[in-house]
Amino acid sequence: MNSGISKTILRFILLLFLQVAVFKQISPAWEYGIYFHALVYPIFILILPFRFSKNLIILLGFLFGISLDFFYNSPGVHASACVFTAFIRPAVLNLTKSQGEYDILHSPTMSHYGFVWFASYSAILLFTHLFFYFSVEAFTFVYIGQILLKTFGSFIVSYFLIILYQFIFNPK
Repeated sequence: MNSGISKTILRFILLLFLQVAVFKQISPAWEYGIYFHALVYPIFILILPFRFSKNLIILLGFLFGISLDFFYNSPGVHASACVFTAFIRPAVLNLTKSQGEYDILHSPTMSHYGFVWFASYSAILLFTHLFFYFSVEAFTFVYIGQILLKTFGSFIVSYFLIILYQFIFNPK
């Protein structure tokens, strides 16, 4: 089996387990609601190899999201956010660096492209993923204040965990 495919399958299983068994349990509630969620699973889409086609990345995003929806009992919310993230990923890659500068044999990780590049790339995709996720969850912009609070709160926690994930699993 191809090394990239086996790593992707292993990462799929590991991140699904971590998100459901560990990070789903970390959601402190205050009197007015939950303001942050530890959502690290978007890193699955963020670091898929460049050689994967856009259609395959969108399909993998959907499969990952629908798997999460099964465990979160949230039909389609994670799946739609993952598909959206997978869909805008090429645009964010073009925004952060010209396409000719990417090595097709690598994945977009901190170890290959540096901390500054990965920090900006992951921040853009994570923030848009979280905003889309909480917007679909609320299903109306009437609650834009709560959507933004959840987005910013979750962004801080999730971004820290994603950067930590990169330091642990992709050291230089």
